[in-house]
Amino acid sequence: MSLTNSTVKTISFFSSKPYLHKYVQDFNQKIYSTFYKQSHLKSPFHLKFIDAKLSEYTVELAERSNYVSVFVNDYVNRSVIESLSKNYKIPLIALRSVGYNNVDLKAAKEFNVKVVRVPEYSPNATADFTIALIMALNRRIHKSFQRIRECDFSLDGLMGFDMYTKTFGVIGGSGRIGKLVAKCLRLGFGARVIVYDEFKLPELEEIGVEYVTDLKDLYRQSDVITLHCPLIKGKTEHMINEEAISQMKDGVLIVNAARGGLCETKDLIEGVKNRKIGGLAIDVYEFEQELFYEDRREQIIKDDTFMRLITFPNVLVTPHQAFFTNDALLSIAERTLKSIYQFEVEGKVDPHVEVSYED
Repeated sequence: MSLTNSTVKTISFFSSKPYLHKYVQDFNQKIYSTFYKQSHLKSPFHLKFIDAKLSEYTVELAERSNYVSVFVNDYVNRSVIESLSKNYKIPLIALRSVGYNNVDLKAAKEFNVKVVRVPEYSPNATADFTIALIMALNRRIHKSFQRIRECDFSLDGLMGFDMYTKTFGVIGGSGRIGKLVAKCLRLGFGARVIVYDEFKLPELEEIGVEYVTDLKDLYRQSDVITLHCPLIKGKTEHMINEEAISQMKDGVLIVNAARGGLCETKDLIEGVKNRKIGGLAIDVYEFEQELFYEDRREQIIKDDTFMRLITFPNVLVTPHQAFFTNDALLSIAERTLKSIYQFEVEGKVDPHVEVSYED
C-alpha cells in the first residue's frame, strides 16, 4: 500500500443506517483536521454509505473503495474477504462492533487483510438496557403497555417481585458490562448477586458480590440469570441449553443482551412451554442476521423458530438495540475512523483494536 498517494480515499460503510451518517461525517472532518491535515491526505475520506449488508451478493458495492466498514450482521466470510482483497485491494476491514464472530479471521490472515474493531463503546448502554429488560420482564411492563392501548386496565397477570428479595446470577460478571450490571443489582437494589467468571474483581467482592467456581451453583441458586460473556465456539456457544435449563430453578428468568449464540433457542422455547423458564428477555437472537435492523412489517417471516418464540406472553424480544445510545454511536464513529486514518497514514493499527487469527 502506498502512503504517498494524494488522491481522495473512500471508505464504504455497509449496513449503515441514516442515524449513523451524521456521527461518521462529523468525526471524519474532525479527525482529519485535528490529526492528519499535514499528512499525505489532501482531504478527509470520501464516505460511501451503503444500506445493504455485506455478503457475496453485495461485495461488488465495495468497488472503488479503499476501506470497508461493517456491522454485526454483515457476512464477512472467506468468499467475501477473498473478493475484497483480490478484486478491490482492500487492506483493512473496520468493524463497528465489539464482537467479530461474523468475520472469518483465518481467511483475513490468509489474504493479508487486517481486521479492527471497537473494543468498547459504551458498556453503560448495554448494562442499563439489561436492567431495563429485567425490570420489564419482572413487572410485565410490555404486557401492561399493550393492555392499556386496548383499554384493559386490569392487574391480573401483572404481578412482579421486589428485586432485593431475589438472587441474580451474572455470567461473565467481571467483564466491562457484567460488572456494571452486578454493581447496579447489588448497590441499586440491594439484591444478592452471584457471579461466574474466570476472573474475580476485588471491587465486586468488596460490595458483597459472591463468586462461584461451578456454573451449576449459579444455575441452582439464581432466580434471574443474565448473560454477559463472549461467544466462543466450543465453549460458550449454546451454553444455555436443555441440560443447563434443567439445573435452574423452576420459574427462572433469563436475560440475554450479549450474543444470540449463547442460547439454544429451541431449548429456550421448550423451557418456556413447560414453565421451567418463567420469563425470557432477549436483545439478541442466534439467527438475527436475516431479521434485525430492517422494517419487515410487510414481509412473511420464514423463521418459524423465531415466530414461535415471540408468541409467548412471558417472552420479551428487542432488536439488538442495547448498544443504541448517542454516546455509543459517538464512540463507534470515532474509534472506527481513527483506526482507518491511522492505518492509511502510518501503515499500522493499534494492537488494542486489532483482531487477528490465532492458530
